Amino acid sequence: MDSHTHSSTAHLSCHTGPPQELEQDGVAVYATRAMCHRAPKDAFPAHGLPSAVAFQLIQDELNLDGNPMMNLASFVTTYMEPEAEALMATAMRKNFIDIDEYSQTAELQNRCVNMLAHLFHAPASEGVGTSTIGSSEAIMLAGLAMKWRWRDWKKGRGEAADQPNIVCGANVQVCWHKMCRYFEIECREADVSPDCLCLTAERARPLIDSNTIGVCAILGSTFNGEFEDVKAMHDMLEELNEENGWQVPIHVDAASGGFIAPFTAPDLVWDFRLPLVKSINVSGHKFGLVYAGIGWILFRERGDLPDGLVFHVNYLGGDQASFTLNFSKSAACIVAQYYQLVRLGHEGYKAIVENGMAAAAYLREGLVETGKFSVVDRAHMPLVAFSLKDSSKYTVFDLQDRLRGRGWIVPAYTCPSGACDLAIMRVVVKQNFSMDMADAHFDAHPAVRPDTSPSHEMPHGGAVERPTAAAHWSKGAVRRGKQWEAKGRCASLTRATR
Repeated sequence: MDSHTHSSTAHLSCHTGPPQELEQDGVAVYATRAMCHRAPKDAFPAHGLPSAVAFQLIQDELNLDGNPMMNLASFVTTYMEPEAEALMATAMRKNFIDIDEYSQTAELQNRCVNMLAHLFHAPASEGVGTSTIGSSEAIMLAGLAMKWRWRDWKKGRGEAADQPNIVCGANVQVCWHKMCRYFEIECREADVSPDCLCLTAERARPLIDSNTIGVCAILGSTFNGEFEDVKAMHDMLEELNEENGWQVPIHVDAASGGFIAPFTAPDLVWDFRLPLVKSINVSGHKFGLVYAGIGWILFRERGDLPDGLVFHVNYLGGDQASFTLNFSKSAACIVAQYYQLVRLGHEGYKAIVENGMAAAAYLREGLVETGKFSVVDRAHMPLVAFSLKDSSKYTVFDLQDRLRGRGWIVPAYTCPSGACDLAIMRVVVKQNFSMDMADAHFDAHPAVRPDTSPSHEMPHGGAVERPTAAAHWSKGAVRRGKQWEAKGRCASLTRATR
C-alpha cells in the first residue's frame, strides 16, 4: 500500500470516544460521529444521542423490514386514514385503565361494546364485554368464564370439577392451546380432513361429555378462512344437553369473520341469535380495520360473565371494575376503533368487505386459470387459499421463498391433524389490496411467470391470459346468491332469516 493510499484510509477512519462529544447543532445526521459506531445492542448505553440521530439510526434499520402492504400473510390492518392516526397519536398518552381520570375514553369503549353487541344480536339492550389487547387475550377471558360457569354447575350437582375439557377442531389458532395449558383445561381436538379443514357437529359430538366446559366454533379459520357451521353445532348441543341434563355452551372465535359475516351474509345464523352462544371474540385489528393492539370479548348477557372474574379497584380514584388479564394499556386503539365504527358505519364496512371479496375472487380466478392450483378456501372471506396440483417439480415452500425474494410475503404451511400431507398457501386480501395489487402479485408469481420460476424444470410458456379487473368487476365478483353453495359437506352452512 503506498503512502497516499494509507493517508486516505487513515483520514476516513472513525475517531474513538463518546459520539456526542463532537456533535454540534446543525451538523448533518450522516456527518455525526454516531454513524461510525454500532447501535447499542447488548449493554445499556453509557451515552445518549441527539434525537435526530437516534431517529435516523432506528429508521434506517426499520427500512430493512418487509413492506406491510406486500405482507399477504397477516390478517392485521396496515392502513388507516390520517385522521384516525392523529386521534391515536393523541390518545396514546392516556393509560386506559385509569377510567376515573379518562372517563370519556372509557365511555368510547362502552359505546364500542354496545355497537358490537348490537351487531352480533345480543338480547340485552346494553352490551356486556370489554376491549382486549387482541383476540388472544379475549379467548383467555372467554376460557376462564366457561371454566368458572362449568365449575359452579358441577359443584351445584355435587360432582367433582377437576377435569375440565374444551372441544375444538385441530384448525384452532395457537392461542387456544395456550389458554388450555395455562388454565389446565384438556384440549380435545377433532381431526380435520383434506376436503374439510374445520370442525363439524359430527366431529365434535363424540368428544363432548359432562366435563366439557364449551365447544369452540370458528368463524374464519386461520388455515383457509372457512366459516364453521355454528348453527349445526348449536342444534347438536341442544340435543345433547337435553338428553343428558348438561349445560355445554358455545364460544365463537370470530377473530377474523366477526367483521365479515354481518356484511356479506347477514342471514347466516352464527351469533347471539343462537341461545347456546354465550361469548364471542372479535379482532378489531383485523377486519375491524384498526392497527394492531385491539380485540373484543362480548358476552350474551350479564349472567354469562361470572362475578368472581371481575375485580374492583379504587387506588386510581373512584371504584373501577376490571375484567382483563392486562392492566395498563394505551387508549389509542380503543379510540381508533370508535373512529372506524362511526366513520364507516354499516354501509362503509359492507363496501370495504365487498371490495375485498371482489379482489379475492379476481385473484382466485386468475390462479385457477393457470391450471396449476387447486383452491381450498370457500370464498367465505377476503382470502385465497390454494395448493399445487403437482408438487413433483417444486413445492409451495419453493414458491414462498421465491415470492419473498420479490418482496411478497405469502405463507406456505401444512394443514393440521387429519390433513397433514396437504400443503397450502394463503393470501389475505386487506382493504388496501387493490385490483392493481392483485395484478402485480399475480405477475410476480413464479408458478405463472417463467422468468421467475423456482425451477428450470417448470413448464415454459407465455403469460396466462385472465380477465381484466374491469371485466371482473362487471361480472360481479361477489356473487351473493352463490356465495354459500355447498362445496362438500363442510361448506353447507345452515341459513335462516332474522
